[in-house]
Amino acid sequence: MTAETLTPPATTIGPIGWLRANLFSGPVSAFVTVLVGAALVWLGIQVGGWATADARWSVVTDNLRVFLIGRYPGDLAWRIWLSLAIPSVLAGLSAGAFGRTTRTLAVTLSAVQALIAILIAFSPIGILGVVAYAANAAAVWVSYAVGRRARIPRRVLAGAWLVSLPITFVLIAGFRGTPLTPVGTNEWGGLLLTVLLAAVGIVLSFPLGVLLALGRRSRLPAVRILSTGYIELIRGVPLVTILFMADLILPLFLPGGWQLDRVARAMGGISLFSAAYVAENVRGGLQSIPSGQVEAAQALGLSGVQTNISIVLPQALRAVIPANVGLFISLLKDTTLVTIIGLLELLNVGRAVLGQPESLGARMEVYLFIAAVFFVLCYAMSQASYRLERQLGVGTR
Repeated sequence: MTAETLTPPATTIGPIGWLRANLFSGPVSAFVTVLVGAALVWLGIQVGGWATADARWSVVTDNLRVFLIGRYPGDLAWRIWLSLAIPSVLAGLSAGAFGRTTRTLAVTLSAVQALIAILIAFSPIGILGVVAYAANAAAVWVSYAVGRRARIPRRVLAGAWLVSLPITFVLIAGFRGTPLTPVGTNEWGGLLLTVLLAAVGIVLSFPLGVLLALGRRSRLPAVRILSTGYIELIRGVPLVTILFMADLILPLFLPGGWQLDRVARAMGGISLFSAAYVAENVRGGLQSIPSGQVEAAQALGLSGVQTNISIVLPQALRAVIPANVGLFISLLKDTTLVTIIGLLELLNVGRAVLGQPESLGARMEVYLFIAAVFFVLCYAMSQASYRLERQLGVGTR
């Protein structure tokens, strides 16, 4: 074999070679590339001209506070900024310790907060909002540098994330008898409510779904029947039905004098609904594990719990990462359905803004802004999923 056969053709090296190999490999490919490229250029010119010359983006900037936090009291917005500082610091520390997937989430969190700071600069919110969001964005990178040097144990970071959840909730909701004035959940709204609904739904539905999947494969008939019945019942009705039941029927079964606020009921309904689908995804992953591995574990003297925790579940959860992330992305978008029970999430806030006399004729601007917010959140989740799949070798080993 000569050196000439080992050297790749010059046409495949560099950007020009890549273009020839992928976009202009033949007459048909070149024609399609030119046609699609011309259409994209024309569309970009049209949209760019409208966005810079004709669009009324003031309808977004003037109502930015409502889009971000809904009817949450403006004088207490510092609690929202402080609650965002906690995940910002933890995301930076986690990115420094874990890298890869967590780095993607940290970069997204920092970029989103920096973008919000820029938008606030053109809104009536004030300079304090700009400083707060910019400081949180910077805190991600400072914490990232600290996390790379300090080598914080992963268990410590995992525990910190768990502890941060109730702390964040107390900061936002307040607590009687403390300097934190209680703020009713009916006043939560906008992006704040959308993110909280999705985050709580994901955090609660995942472990519950794993337990349901294990319960469906249990050898105990009562556990297996109850788990199967729950999964099939929930998957057989739409999320709208679950939300209506949580909002209207659940209060009828609560003891007298004990009430759950509407946001908590919505969070519970979303979590219970999503758990059934997580369970089916995980069950598919469990069934993909060869039975020989379970038999080998039993031959080594491992109990059923040890086999599931140490051998079966890690492989099953690794195999269903794409399915579960797709489910969580759908869950984020499905949070818009809570508008039917009167909650002012991001989409419903947009509709309320369009009801203002000064916002008439600005439907395109409002809905494009909302679509951009959802795209950024969903894209960040999908990219984190891709990186996690590559890191764990899903589909390759």
